[in-house]
Amino acid sequence: MAAYSSYSLYYNTPLDSQGRLGIWIPRTIPVSSSDSVLTLSPAYNLRPDLLANDLYGDSRLWWIFSQRNPNALASDPLGKFVTGLKIYVPTVANIKSMLGI
Repeated sequence: MAAYSSYSLYYNTPLDSQGRLGIWIPRTIPVSSSDSVLTLSPAYNLRPDLLANDLYGDSRLWWIFSQRNPNALASDPLGKFVTGLKIYVPTVANIKSMLGI
């Protein structure tokens, strides 16, 4: 049975015996003193995948922003990702360490 990639939001979530996704176990992105604050520019309006690609080199890591900024993005991680929003952004080194990539 294949597990989800370490890049995936579902990495910690188990699969049942038929390969179906079980109850979601969120991946936490802990607060770090090295996190920076970023104000979203129009280029990233509604596009966390583009920001993830520019910062981390992989658009699959878009979910990191909603996990690191749950008060701002958890209820609608795409719809609330708008120009002018200030979010905390983990460093590349921290992301690689946390995700084991």
